[in-house]
Amino acid sequence: MVFLTRHEFFNAAHRLSNPHWTDAQNEAVFGKCANANWHGHNYELIVTVKGSVNTETGFLMDVKVLSQILQQEVCEPLDHKNLNLDVPFLNGILPSTENLCIAIWNRIEPHLPKGVQLHRVKLYETPRIYVEYFGPLLNN
Repeated sequence: MVFLTRHEFFNAAHRLSNPHWTDAQNEAVFGKCANANWHGHNYELIVTVKGSVNTETGFLMDVKVLSQILQQEVCEPLDHKNLNLDVPFLNGILPSTENLCIAIWNRIEPHLPKGVQLHRVKLYETPRIYVEYFGPLLNN
């Protein structure tokens, strides 16, 4: 099993706020992140895929193709956007880093070539805060 990792970056704004709560409840839970005037992050996205090396190419997958998938499915739709208002695939989803990481997984996975599996999506919200997602848990 070989693992291949690609880094990408995007910038976006959001507000953490549960629409069913009062402003006071949102502020108590989300603090400054509930600011009605939004706030932004310089996100760092790290995506790892896994699989076997193709004997004809010596690649797990073409990294240019992986980069294109990440650009088209993640970076272009998210970069310099308001995650609460501008991103259709986040409509109705509280754009926490956890939920964003899962949504990114769901955007990438269907576009990977046959034989290549998504292993991990790691999303840094700040240099000190990140989320890792390894896919949905399978019921045994």
